[in-house]
Amino acid sequence: MNYDNPMREPQIVKCVVNIGVGQGGEQLRKGFRVIEMLTGQEPVESTAKTTNADFGIRKKEPIACRVTLRGEKAKDFLEKAFWVKENTLYKKNFDDHGNFSFGISDYTDFEGMSYNPNIGIFGMDISVELARKGVRVKKRKKRPKKIPKNHQLSIDEAVEFIEDRFDVEVLE
Repeated sequence: MNYDNPMREPQIVKCVVNIGVGQGGEQLRKGFRVIEMLTGQEPVESTAKTTNADFGIRKKEPIACRVTLRGEKAKDFLEKAFWVKENTLYKKNFDDHGNFSFGISDYTDFEGMSYNPNIGIFGMDISVELARKGVRVKKRKKRPKKIPKNHQLSIDEAVEFIEDRFDVEVLE
């Protein structure tokens, strides 16, 4: 993919890795350790937004942990995650704005990770935001503006970017 205008080139804005444990305490601390081992960054905890009596979850109770990766760390982590997924994604994983998400069922599938009985098995969700340069205009605090339709990233452009940059096959 060769762009005449450098502002049209897609880029990875951020990559969010989330482990939903469903409860606090020791299980959540184990999830913290897993994310820290995989990404090298310290995660933050996520709290429940609503009460769910069926699952025994109360509002504002810590139930998950996540970390946001940007720049080179995001690219390096995505290369490892795509390797675990055998360099394949599905087109249904992409949304209308070119962002995509996928899941990994076991952290031990990553290269160099082995099963630790003290930790157990944890899966994770990975969400990636793709955009073109200049999207900050939409999110800035003073005088935010809309991004024109022709500058927004489409599904097809996002798929092409991922296929070219990471050598990933996107299936229908």
